[in-house]
Amino acid sequence: MQSQNSADLHADTPMPLRVDRAYDVALGLRSFELMLPDGAALPEFTPGAHIKVQTPNGLLRKYSLCNAPEERHRYVITVKREELSRGGSASMHDDLKVGDTLPTSLPDNAFPLVDNAKAYLFIAGGIGITPLLSMIRSFGDLAPAPWKLIYLSRFANTTAFLDELGQPGWKKNVKIHHSEGQPDQEFDLWPALEKPNTAHVYCCGPRPLMEAVRDMTGHWSPKNIHFESFDEGGKTLPDDKAFQVRLARSGQSFEVPVGMSILGAMRAHGCNTASSCESGTCGTCRTGLLEGEADHRDMVLMPEEMDRHIMVCVSRAKSAELVLDL
Repeated sequence: MQSQNSADLHADTPMPLRVDRAYDVALGLRSFELMLPDGAALPEFTPGAHIKVQTPNGLLRKYSLCNAPEERHRYVITVKREELSRGGSASMHDDLKVGDTLPTSLPDNAFPLVDNAKAYLFIAGGIGITPLLSMIRSFGDLAPAPWKLIYLSRFANTTAFLDELGQPGWKKNVKIHHSEGQPDQEFDLWPALEKPNTAHVYCCGPRPLMEAVRDMTGHWSPKNIHFESFDEGGKTLPDDKAFQVRLARSGQSFEVPVGMSILGAMRAHGCNTASSCESGTCGTCRTGLLEGEADHRDMVLMPEEMDRHIMVCVSRAKSAELVLDL
């Protein structure tokens, strides 16, 4: 990868960082340590934060910071090689080397850690361990509240950070389950979620895991349940169709094609609205829905809100047109 000067940087990734280290933490998982070229202190971040990077092949990708927030000299991200993706993760694995420059955004946090919780229950699936690990690391030697981690993966050799999670100070709080080769295969989360309490639940991982946790926590207070996803814009489904969006206040109307989110179409037509996670988990892009039937694909809205609101970063339309309160 060629070093890039400031004129070449994407508007979303204005901060050029140097790759100081690159190393595998499990099969198909590689960590990168990023620093400012002059070694100066990096902008602060909070547990659960992420950065966007411009991959060597030019794509923008979002990765959680998995190191402790008090470490101001480096950002650490861990990238899973996704063979079926558009090539961003493969480019990070194959083309990004120590000494290269990686265009990077300032840290943002759509998955903040509640700092006055009575207890924490962390549920990770695969690479979803990364933001949760930063949260646990932020506790230091004396956690502010009791915590437990349930870490689910398929194979032991594709499970990152096993040595650290098995250290004496953490081991008693960590349950790791590999579905492949286990007699019961799938881990039963219901005993941990059956009785609602004052704990805050943080879940990050594949969509089926998050949907299962959402379904099992329907009787919990919504304020205590938190999700993070990196499926930006939502996945394209086989029956997706193009539809029209009309903005009631501005009068503007445009088509949302297959493979593009409402938010992406709005940006393409010069319409900006607040957003953060862009994966339907934080609620920042909540928008009033005035007319039409939405195809809700977020993890935020309650059933009683779905007739009047939509998350424009991931949701689509069942009707031919949606009218938004914008």
